Amino acid sequence: MSSPYLLVLYYSRHGSVLNLARAIAKGAEKQGIEVKIRTVSEQNSAADTEYPVVTIDELKHCAGIAMGSPCRFGMMAAPLKSFWEQTSMQWISGDLIDKPACVFTSSSSLHGGNETTLLSMSLPLLHHGMLLMGVPYSEPELHNTQTGGTPYGASHVSGLKSAPELTESEKQICFTLGRRLASHALKLSV
Repeated sequence: MSSPYLLVLYYSRHGSVLNLARAIAKGAEKQGIEVKIRTVSEQNSAADTEYPVVTIDELKHCAGIAMGSPCRFGMMAAPLKSFWEQTSMQWISGDLIDKPACVFTSSSSLHGGNETTLLSMSLPLLHHGMLLMGVPYSEPELHNTQTGGTPYGASHVSGLKSAPELTESEKQICFTLGRRLASHALKLSV
């Protein structure tokens, strides 16, 4: 039997969501779990990505998932939604039932739809029977952040210039979320 791993699944066009994915992965790795960062394919694009495109096999065998998307009118981006629309067989077989999951996002403004995007990304995870995790208010940065971060999941506000660099508060919220996800994935995969 192989060691448990977390799947950090993201779609990013300008780098903000990728930076969130990396920060969540760092938090998870501090708990001693392997992390696989993966992206989804984009139709009609020859985009060069740093990480491989996720496979259904990786999805099926992961111990938990962190999923991230930029805000697209308050919803997840189409390439990520398209990926989930291809997981009917995993839904039927119950491959993801009782595995922990969390979500993260980035928008160009504070009121750019972060929370509705996080909620829209939660829907396929709930349909798959996953255990959705947020950021508890015991994380002090939720009280201090002037940019991204919500109890629904980690977020980043890139501004109108699409600045991908995370603030210290955003990084800490990601780290906390990744650590929490990993902790529960390890407990549940025993």
